[in-house]
Amino acid sequence: MRFLDVAKVYAQSGAGGNGCIAFRREKFIEYGGPYGGDGGRGGDVVAEAVDNLNTLIDYRFQQHVKAQSGQGGLGKVMTGKGGEDAIMKVPVGTQIYEEDGETLIIDMATVGQRFRLLKGGNGGFGNYHFKSSTNQAPDFALPGQMAEERVFILKLKLIADAGLIGMPNAGKSTFLSRVSAARPKIADYPFTTLEPQLGVVKVDETDFVLADLPGLIEGAHEGIGLGDRFLGHAERCASILHLIDGTGDAVGKTYKVIRAELEAYGEGLAEKPEIVALNKVDAIPEKDLAKKKAALEKACGHKVHVISGVSGEGIQTVLRAMVREINARRLERAQERDYGRPVARPRTRAERQSVNYNAPVVPQPKSVKPKAAAESVAKPRPTAKMAPTVQAQTEPQAEAQAKPKVKATVKSKLKTKPKPRAKGLAAAKAKAALARAEAKIIEARAARKFKPKTGRAKAKPKAVRHSSKARANKKLGR
Repeated sequence: MRFLDVAKVYAQSGAGGNGCIAFRREKFIEYGGPYGGDGGRGGDVVAEAVDNLNTLIDYRFQQHVKAQSGQGGLGKVMTGKGGEDAIMKVPVGTQIYEEDGETLIIDMATVGQRFRLLKGGNGGFGNYHFKSSTNQAPDFALPGQMAEERVFILKLKLIADAGLIGMPNAGKSTFLSRVSAARPKIADYPFTTLEPQLGVVKVDETDFVLADLPGLIEGAHEGIGLGDRFLGHAERCASILHLIDGTGDAVGKTYKVIRAELEAYGEGLAEKPEIVALNKVDAIPEKDLAKKKAALEKACGHKVHVISGVSGEGIQTVLRAMVREINARRLERAQERDYGRPVARPRTRAERQSVNYNAPVVPQPKSVKPKAAAESVAKPRPTAKMAPTVQAQTEPQAEAQAKPKVKATVKSKLKTKPKPRAKGLAAAKAKAALARAEAKIIEARAARKFKPKTGRAKAKPKAVRHSSKARANKKLGR
């Protein structure tokens, strides 16, 4: 299948059906009145992203997309049939532009995404729609709305996690065939890759998609060679693997030429994480390898990996470095998706306080008594000196003496205010503890006030049974 990443499509939606003019004519119905139905609605033009396509070659032979028009209204107040929608199935990663090719309409970046490009026309009203008390026999109807038509430019940007860039014959196709099951064309002449190639790479526990892009040369942004139109497929990549042919003479100059083309292209490619690798080290003498690696590190300003696509030397190290960048990018996207989700509406008090950070923090009541309340309610333990006095007192007297002490202690505790330095959670805890102590005092007072009287219950009187003679005397008033 031929690869095509740009297509021009003429699209037209469906027109609405016309309204119907009809009157009711039946036996024994003298005044039938209007009976015409409305027209059907025209179909829409909808774009849908599917996962079983990777090229726009279908729109090379089908450049006109038209939706079905709506059916006209019928008698007996029957509405016409609506027109069917025209579905434009495009690969994931397709961008739809206006006719000028610069105004972006929609980016179909996810599988199953749908977008209505053109809206179908509404159907016209029949004469039944216009009947009223003052116009009982309308003899007119409305036509359906006209269809919409526009020209769209489709541009495909492949969804890949990493991209391969470099000069022609840098070993990009060999590297792709080494790390994946893809089988691109490999030859000993430049520009063997004329269109992007994709391959799925598995490293340890991570799978990612690697795109092999056609080679770049000096002046590619001006159209020299294959140009830079294939660089659009690297715009979605999380990282870029820049391969440098180690058998060349000036590796530092080669690197700067490719970087200049990326900066001239723009679209954020120059700011993407880059991994530089010196390829074909199996064909470089050991005495020249160190010099070329040092020259390349000086040109790029960071670490350079030494690999060989033929022997497999250093490939796992490069792939793991790419996986680190890809996982970081995936984590960022996942966080963005979670951040964009609507926040659930808080239902409980705790949830509302977790959302509203300005609300006062009130801790939940604990089963253990706070220290202040425990000290205020606890009775003093009798010591050896006061033991005779306590034993001599009766139980009611001791209880009467203990009560005022508890009240005074609690009142003194309630009057104490938290230190001015205590703020936030500490102040709230102290306030809550005092409130609980005060509530316990109120409960104790209520219990003493409404304490049930103790004593022996009165015996229930027994029911008196009267004989029939006594009942008769009672009835007679004796």
